[in-house]
Amino acid sequence: MPASFVNLDRNTPMLLPPDLRDWVDEGDLVHFVIEACDRLPLEAFKVNHRGSGNAQMPPHMMLALLVYCYCNGIFSSRKIERATYRDVAVRYLTADNHPDHDTICKFRRENAEAINAAFVDILELARSLGVLKLGKVATDGTHIKANASIDKNVSYKRALEIRQQLESDIDALMQEAENADCSDQDEQSLPVEIAHRQKLKTKMDQAIQELTKRAEVRHEKAQKEYEAKVKERQEKYEKTGKKARGQNPNPPKSVEEIANESTQQCNLTDPDARLMRKNSRSSFTQSYNCQATVDVEGSYLIVGQHLTQNVSDKNELVPAYHSIPQKLGKPSAMLSDAGYLNAPAITQIQEEMQCEVYCSAYREDAHSERRYDYRPEAQSQRKPREIKDPVLIAMREKLASEEGKAIYKKRASTVETVFGVIKSALGFREFSLRGIDKVTNEWSLVCLSYNLKRLHMLTNASIS
Repeated sequence: MPASFVNLDRNTPMLLPPDLRDWVDEGDLVHFVIEACDRLPLEAFKVNHRGSGNAQMPPHMMLALLVYCYCNGIFSSRKIERATYRDVAVRYLTADNHPDHDTICKFRRENAEAINAAFVDILELARSLGVLKLGKVATDGTHIKANASIDKNVSYKRALEIRQQLESDIDALMQEAENADCSDQDEQSLPVEIAHRQKLKTKMDQAIQELTKRAEVRHEKAQKEYEAKVKERQEKYEKTGKKARGQNPNPPKSVEEIANESTQQCNLTDPDARLMRKNSRSSFTQSYNCQATVDVEGSYLIVGQHLTQNVSDKNELVPAYHSIPQKLGKPSAMLSDAGYLNAPAITQIQEEMQCEVYCSAYREDAHSERRYDYRPEAQSQRKPREIKDPVLIAMREKLASEEGKAIYKKRASTVETVFGVIKSALGFREFSLRGIDKVTNEWSLVCLSYNLKRLHMLTNASIS
């Protein structure tokens, strides 16, 4: 008996128009996303209230489209546009409308306020459902690659040299163009070459300006430190009548000297991005430092998020605390790894905010915590760095207690898990936008998408 196959007929049209609701499961995430985004007031969106021009895409639908696509690992505006044709759930979400990639990108770029409002609203929804109870939270950061090549970096000194070379080349090409006009020669390529070099010179000017600003910040900091040292020596002399030992402090170098000697570089594609690496064993990437504060009481929802250009997490503990919306209340404790070890920040949060901090005080000497150290002898036998600050000594003793160990143990299994989901499950490893304002907005969108997907799973689990 011959094998039997299902008949495939691609030529006969459907007799009745299809109902897209029949093709989308009732428990699909798309329904939850639509309902969640429809909760926002229209005032939160940037729309043309005059009603002039062509009809606008409904803002609630546009936000739901972005969130649902981000939940499913579709981040490019062109791929999102393609999904409105190819993905049945997306086609149902847009009611068979197809916003082009320019419209999608513009909406994502201009509606930071609506995305942030949605982030807070979803957390309030989670609390009203009994899923979120703000108590202990864990904070961590991860480097997400910028939409820029690491090979497009230039130092201040090198930018000056290239700019000088470009100015010389432009003058030579201009002279060549004048000679061509006098001799009636057809030189079509000259205007193109001149425009190309002028565009590159503009980028060099911007890089020099950016690196000069960074040098000014470092000069201002060095000037304050110099003045503080001079004042301290003067006060000591007035008090004791004796000059302080050692040489007088040297005044800070000029801004231009600092810029010339600095190893800092500016990226020509995205000047706001920075060269970062996780540790001394990792390679450098052109990235942003993305911060997330996660509830550790069971929901694993992101309750606070912000983005920074700082390579280190040392000064991010206080901003992480303030990133938690006030409507949710105040956390009872914050957990963080050794990268956040900062005595003034810990003191500020514990005394001013009345929030207990659990921060590892081992830093790079974490090998002292290892029971079995498999690394080479030269690394495993290094002596731990001595801690003298009383705040950090107290922190080490707190984490050495049984209660401290039990509480701090929740950090690795919560916030690091969230980053794993964002990078591996959602597939978000690189920004689509450029510039710190746009990138900050996109990180908010990523955190919102994660929270919606997580909340959908939690509510379905409670119902079942």
